[in-house]
Formats: sequence, structure tokens, C-alpha cells
Amino acid sequence: MEEVPHDCPGADSAQAGRGASCQGCPNQRLCASGAGAAADPAIEEIKEKMKTVKHKILVLSGKGGVGKSTFSAHLAHGLAEDENTQVALLDIDICGPSIPKIMGLEGEQVHQSGSGWSPVFLEDNLGVMSVGFLLSSPDDAVIWRGPKKNGMIKQFLRDVDWGEVDYLIVDTPPGTSDEHLSVVQYLAAAHIDGAVIITTPQEVSLQDVRKEISFCHKVKLPIIGVVENMSGFICPKCQKESQIFPPTTGGAEAMCQDLKIPLLGKVPLDPRIGKSCDKGQSFLVEAPDSPATVAYRSIIQRIQEFCSQRLPEGENLVGS
Repeated sequence: MEEVPHDCPGADSAQAGRGASCQGCPNQRLCASGAGAAADPAIEEIKEKMKTVKHKILVLSGKGGVGKSTFSAHLAHGLAEDENTQVALLDIDICGPSIPKIMGLEGEQVHQSGSGWSPVFLEDNLGVMSVGFLLSSPDDAVIWRGPKKNGMIKQFLRDVDWGEVDYLIVDTPPGTSDEHLSVVQYLAAAHIDGAVIITTPQEVSLQDVRKEISFCHKVKLPIIGVVENMSGFICPKCQKESQIFPPTTGGAEAMCQDLKIPLLGKVPLDPRIGKSCDKGQSFLVEAPDSPATVAYRSIIQRIQEFCSQRLPEGENLVGS
């Protein structure tokens, strides 16, 4: 289908092809015929592919720059420290893929095998896939409209040969756009354990997180909990804590209490986190005694506990 109007009622709506907003849309005749409402066959193909993946976790953020990809990477690092746990990290931030840099995999290439695309392995039990591996240079801009992004996400979910995986972590772009709808719809039948939402303490970030929480409720995506990133700075010399981003409205803790959402933890600022990411190394290994590492490990444990309590068949998501 071609690009749709902003207020499109949706191909599966009773108003599809008949509503006022449909006038002049290049897909109007297709939607009115009912053909546009047909289920994408890729959903069943992806469901079959995902039978070898036990747990699927989406990492979301309302606003960019709050440390979502950094958290996704360290969640993968932390889970993979148990060599008996198979971990996969999928970067669907199509226009801003930072996972190859953070994981120290810049310049790596994706290889095709008889069973699909082979992920790039950082360790024997940690595989990574990103559109960044498909670019000739990390400076290349990806200038794609929604349908092409959706096609790439479909291909990642359907064609990557992850093998037997305990945890699939999906690093998403900020906001609630095409990529988020696509990954939820494509994984609907395969059962997503839930979403981890990343924020910083200040209200300008929390405002967008509330939208993200609303998105999760609308598409019936379980929320594992919220992580408050950059939550204060603990001086390495005097151990005194300073609020670099003051929680003017009570921070994530107050928001989670209001919305009855679990707060998984607070990760304090540590300049070594940024340095580790730039070097492509695990901060958990580089700074094992940092308060931020302690916070990361506690949060990772809570996510594992949540996943272990999830039933094999979860509630229906949008599109299922």
C-alpha cells in the first residue's frame, strides 16, 4: 500500500475506503474492497520463527537521548554473563542505529545462510542485528518512509536465524510511531513478555513517557516497568549525590505511583558509562563497583523475575 493520510481510519475499520479522510487516498479502492484488511501472512511466519525464542522484551522511550540504547545494550550484556543464557539484541532504530557502536561491532557485516540472515555474534551466547550492519558507512543517512521501515522490521523478525534464544531484546526508536506498531503487530501472535520504558527524572521526559504508557495500554502491551536513567550523580570522591536533572514533579517514582506502574530502579549518572559505550565495551565489566552497575544488576534481576512468571501464552495484542 502507498503512503496513507494522517487520519486514516485503518484498513480493518468499518470506515476503510469510505470515510471522509479516505477521499483522494491512493489506497481508497483497495481498502473499500476489503483486501487491505487481510492479515499479513508474515505474522504467521514470524510466529513460527519465534517459537525458538523464549522471552521477548521491547525497550521503549518517549524521548530520544534518555539512554534507551545504552540500557538495551547493558541488559543484553548482563543477561549474557550467564554463559548458559542465549541472548539476542535487535536494533530497530532504523534511522539512528547506535547498537553497533555501543556493542563494539562497527564495521561488521551480515551474512546470508541457507536458514536466513546470520546475526553478528559478540559472544557465543550474544547475537546482534541492526540496520547499521547493512550500511556502507556509519555516517550514511537512512532516509526511508514508514512502509520501507516496516518492511525492514518484518525482514529482521522473519529472516534472521537466531537459533534457540532465551531473551530477545528489541531496542526501538523514541516515540510511538510506525516502528513500534509494526513490531507489536508482527510479534502479536508470538507473545511479547512486555516493555521496559526508559526515562530521565525531569518532567519534559516524563511527559513523553506518559504517552508511551498510553500506547502500551492501547495496544495491550504489558509493561514490565520503568527505569529512571541519569538519576542523580554520585561523586566518586565524597560519595555525595547531586541532582543534575532535578525531578521537579517527583521524577519517575511519583509518576509510577500515580499510574500504578512498577519502577524497576534508578540508574545514577556515571561518566564511565558514556566512555564504555564509545569504546564498545560493557560498563558492567569496566566498572563493577559503580553504583550504576549495582542499579543495572538489580533492574536486570527484576526483569528476569518478571519474565519467569509470564505464562507461555500471554494476552492478545493489537493485530492478533
